[in-house]
Amino acid sequence: MNDVAADIPTVVPVVTRGAELHGDTPDSGGAHRVSGVSAQHTPATRIWFGQVSNDPGYRSLPHHHGEAETGGYVLRGSARIYFGEDFAQFIDMRPGDFVFVPPFMPHVEANMSTTDDLVWLTARTPENIVVNLPDVADDLLVGFRRS
Repeated sequence: MNDVAADIPTVVPVVTRGAELHGDTPDSGGAHRVSGVSAQHTPATRIWFGQVSNDPGYRSLPHHHGEAETGGYVLRGSARIYFGEDFAQFIDMRPGDFVFVPPFMPHVEANMSTTDDLVWLTARTPENIVVNLPDVADDLLVGFRRS
């Protein structure tokens, strides 16, 4: 009798400790990404899960995530995501809010506080695709100010 279970490779959970986050990941200017789960340091093949942070008064470059669907959760801080033509549309978020960013959607992630960090938890599938676009002037982004 053929034992199917014997043919299945043993897979175990992989824990990435907080001090061991993978930092060799694409950034977008003022948005810094570190991964806890990614193909670069776990057996993951179809997900990227990590932390994105923006220093006080900083924002990302305009960018999109290619074919990847992105889910974000505001852990700490005051977030704004700009999108649409000339990034004229925006949505504000605070701790506890989730956001879905569709594939190929150009956007800018901004920390609206000039004193406190902004920290997101972000999941992306199939992986952490970051396509940086030409920068825009700060004054094009309604309400944004640097520290």
